[in-house]
Order: sequence, then C-alpha cells, then structure tokens
Amino acid sequence: MAKPKQPPTIRCAIYTRKSSEDGLEQEFNSLDAQRQSGEAYIESQRSEGWVCLDDRYDDGGFSGGNMERPALRRLVADIGAGRVDCVVVYKVDRLSRSLVDFARMIDLFEKRGVMFVSVTQQFSTVHSHGKLMMNILLSFAQFEREIVSERTRDKIAASRRRGQWAGGAPVLGYDRAKQQLTVNEAEAERVRAIFNLYLELNSMGRVLDELDARGWRTKEWITAKGKRRGGHPIEKSRLYKMLTNVVYIGKVTHHGEAFEGLHEGIVDGGVFERVQAALKANANPTGPMERNKPGGVGGVGG
Repeated sequence: MAKPKQPPTIRCAIYTRKSSEDGLEQEFNSLDAQRQSGEAYIESQRSEGWVCLDDRYDDGGFSGGNMERPALRRLVADIGAGRVDCVVVYKVDRLSRSLVDFARMIDLFEKRGVMFVSVTQQFSTVHSHGKLMMNILLSFAQFEREIVSERTRDKIAASRRRGQWAGGAPVLGYDRAKQQLTVNEAEAERVRAIFNLYLELNSMGRVLDELDARGWRTKEWITAKGKRRGGHPIEKSRLYKMLTNVVYIGKVTHHGEAFEGLHEGIVDGGVFERVQAALKANANPTGPMERNKPGGVGGVGG
C-alpha cells in the first residue's frame, strides 16, 4: 500500500509589533504573547506541512502607521530572497494600521506567492473567503489612494489660483523658497538678455548659437537630497519653453489658464508680448518650425 503523499513544507514567519516600549522589559511581554499565539496556530496546521521559522521578526516600540520598521524590512528582504512561504500575525493591524501600506504588503505577498494569516481574525489568503476579504480591502485601499490624489490635485489648483508656485524644477531667473519664487538677479539679467536677443536676431537658431558662444546653460540647482541638477546646454525646445513662459511676467498657470502670481516678474510685459508675436510670425504652418518649436509652458530648468 502506497504511503500518503507528504504535503509540501510551508515555511512560516511570525511578525509581531507593539507601538510603545512599555512592558518590553518584562520576561514575557506582548511580543512574546503574539508569537506564542502564532506558534500555536502554525502547530495546528502541521499536517498541512506548516513549520515555524526560528527567526524572530519583532518590532517593539514602532508605530503601525508607516513601514519604517527594522524587523519588517528584514521580513520583506527574506520574502524577496525566497525564504518565507507564509506570514503569520496576531492581528492585521500588527502588520500595518495603514490600509494603503497593507495593500502594498499584500501585493508583495501575492507576487512572491506568500500566504498571509491573521490568527485572531480568521483572515487567511489560504482560503477563498480570505481572498475575497483581501480583494475588498484592496478595493478600499485603491479608493483611498484616488481620494488622496484628488486632494493633492485640488491643493495644487488652489495654490495656483492664489498665485503660489506649486513646485517643480526651478526656472532660470528664480530660486525656490518654500512655495514661493524669489528673483535671482544674476540669472534674471540673462533671462532679459535672451528675450532681447530673440527680438534682435529674430531666429531661434541664431539665438542658440549666441547662447552657446557665451557658454550660457540651463538653470543649475541642488535638490533636497544634495544632488546637482540642470546646467545643460540650451536646446531649441528649452528655449521655446522659456520664451513662452508667463512666469517671467509674474504669472502662474493651471490647465492652460494664467493667474497673477505672488512672485515678481523679471521680463517687461511689452517685451514678452513682442516676443510672442515674433514667435507666431516665424512659425511655419506647413512643416517643422524653422525658428520656433512648441513644447508647452515651462522654464529653462533641467
């Protein structure tokens, strides 16, 4: 008589978390209690091939509101290395209190073929009803992400209508200070010179040759992370964006509509309008622009 087929081994990692450090000095603390509960559940599934990994993934004194937790990072690394088949927690909120972060973790588990079990809530992706519950939670997480995106877009729109700079790469002639643009006098002189050069030379190509001869480049700046950006040769598309950028006459735009900005303009309004008229007159409607190349509203940034 053939022996019954042994089920495959399911390597189970128990993740525990406690928000505060209170009580962690005790011989048997909350993390130990969570692990004990997980071990008991895994033992109950021994006939299905479940075994408990010896490695402990305990985050004591860490909030569940974000993913910056050392034991969780170690668990994710071990999942990525293929050392874990199932993650067991005492309650879902031990893994995360953020629905969006929880959705990200579940997505990682699915991609790696890792099961997820919450012992006290009878939540498990091993069975069909657990997968259904997971899909419901993921739908709510997607809804939450969309709401956040809408709020962000609304906030940017409101900032632009109030004349605030809503971020992005800085433009030649200005520096960034929080949500405001401040005039960089040395660069502002160059900006005005470039506008006047176009009126004088009446050709994008000739202006570009002159800028190259002078060694003038795009805006150069340092990011918040200390990385250097910009400082590139000025190309036709960058020059066009600069010459059509209403930021230089003290305005900001949102979805094609211009609003009075809170920053100071550095190009005379009359000069700006003359440049727009010249750009339009030099456009070739039957083929590529010989002097102009449209590229949307922007500045000579990076």
